[in-house]
Amino acid sequence: MSEAFDPRKSATAFDQASTLVAVLELSGKSWQAGAIVPGVSRRPSRQLEAGDIDGALRAIEQWKNEATKAGHDVRRVVVGYEAGLDGFWIARALRERGIEVYVMHPASLPVERRGRRAKTDRIDVDILLRALLGWLRGEPRHCTMAPIPSEAEEDMREPGRQRETLTAARLKVENQMRSLLARFGVAHFRPRLKKAAEHLDKLRAFDGRPLPANTKASLERLLAQHRLLSEQLREIEAARERVVAVADPDRFERMIQALARLVGVGVETATTLVHEVFSRRFRDRRALAAFVGMTGTPYDSGGSRREQGLSKNGNPRVRRILTQLMWRWLMFQPQSALAQWFHGRTQGAKGRTKKIMAIALARKLLVALWRYVETGVVPEGVRLAAA
Repeated sequence: MSEAFDPRKSATAFDQASTLVAVLELSGKSWQAGAIVPGVSRRPSRQLEAGDIDGALRAIEQWKNEATKAGHDVRRVVVGYEAGLDGFWIARALRERGIEVYVMHPASLPVERRGRRAKTDRIDVDILLRALLGWLRGEPRHCTMAPIPSEAEEDMREPGRQRETLTAARLKVENQMRSLLARFGVAHFRPRLKKAAEHLDKLRAFDGRPLPANTKASLERLLAQHRLLSEQLREIEAARERVVAVADPDRFERMIQALARLVGVGVETATTLVHEVFSRRFRDRRALAAFVGMTGTPYDSGGSRREQGLSKNGNPRVRRILTQLMWRWLMFQPQSALAQWFHGRTQGAKGRTKKIMAIALARKLLVALWRYVETGVVPEGVRLAAA
């Protein structure tokens, strides 16, 4: 399980004389490793084959020996790399071998703002080293780190993300079928019906003629894709529904069951919130809101002061779920303290003011649900579903 993690600063004091700091610049073909070695003025670097963890460890051991020859005893080794396609398996593999590893958010790394700038692996290694050093020293707003999940935590989130992918793919197929049929004046065909294939055979153009052979073949292929996607979605949703009925649930399953007992919170919403948000550790409500991207971005420079809106730096999937849940909450939990707060603040309000208060309600709702699953205390005025 992930520990509470502050992505903006290191929890360990940095001693440059005894710490070897190394970074990996990753690509699909090769890795470029670079380091700052205590007592060594140059910045050594080495090119490795992609995925060569043992090669990276050998390079670290060589650099530690160089530090020893220079009269420095390396007591701490820190390795960092930029989050990307490789995910977190590299961090987990290095941690298993006793290396302290951090994964940097790409958007938080400072780069030159010139229209055309040089970019090489060597320059990228230097950028990563500067960012990691600044973070280790505790310099404010230098860069931010991503919490490293376990393999089990990543696997737990996969069904929900796959469901979203399949839903989007099915909708795309439906739109393609609708577009094809619209060319011949055909509307109201529903591919989600059980007898959709029979209805497709009976379709006729606007003037009663059968659909052209190639168009009919395309529709049949699309309908076959639609059936496959629907079947895969049903499998995921059936597994999701079984969690609610588990007699001896683990910690996350208990959270899902607790959220699903609240009127207006469905199983899909509860599962997404637990797997994507509440399974992580947050130091306080501000860290929780920042993770989701529901914090403000003020602009205060010289005589100009304004609010630029939400940062949207967090998980967009969770923000969509929260926005939908917020409106359902007002509908199904009108007597709750949060709904009463919203109505009290928006009496007669329209447009932008109401929108701002709706986002504030979504943020408050997220914090209230987080406290509920952590402490078991039901938010004030909330109705529970009948057992």
